[in-house]
Amino acid sequence: MTQENNNILPPDEAADRVWELAEKIDICMFTTWDGEQQRSRPMSARVRREENAIYFLTDLEGHKLQEIERYPHVSLAWADNGAHRYAVIAGDAIVSNDRAKIEQLWSAFDKAWWDDANDPQIRLLKVTPEDGEVWDSPNKLIAGAKMLFAAATGAKPEMGDTAKVDL
Repeated sequence: MTQENNNILPPDEAADRVWELAEKIDICMFTTWDGEQQRSRPMSARVRREENAIYFLTDLEGHKLQEIERYPHVSLAWADNGAHRYAVIAGDAIVSNDRAKIEQLWSAFDKAWWDDANDPQIRLLKVTPEDGEVWDSPNKLIAGAKMLFAAATGAKPEMGDTAKVDL
């Protein structure tokens, strides 16, 4: 898709949609840089717009903590393929051992990895967003119809809303 084939959203609306999609979709691809290549992994996001933060619980073991320490700029990508909606947030990440915040963010879902919020292996990742992008396309049926019409007429299809915005 090129920008000419999309509706450009106003900044306030784009920011709202980025935050809404991030919260709704939950699991994102959390991407770090190791100095040579990007590394992505799926993680459950705790989106807190009122704090201008996205939190993750992670284990003390693993490469991502060392990568963030050296290269704190990360990218988070959410995809709702069924609804053809996508959001990306880039920002800086920090790692902490804030036990009160870990306890506050703890959910039953986290029992898949740790016994409880007091596990000493848990660390908190906090991402402070700098900018985001949103692609909000029509559903699959409408998108397909638009592409068929474009193929038949030679016109470029309008495939939905898009925007890049400072957060």
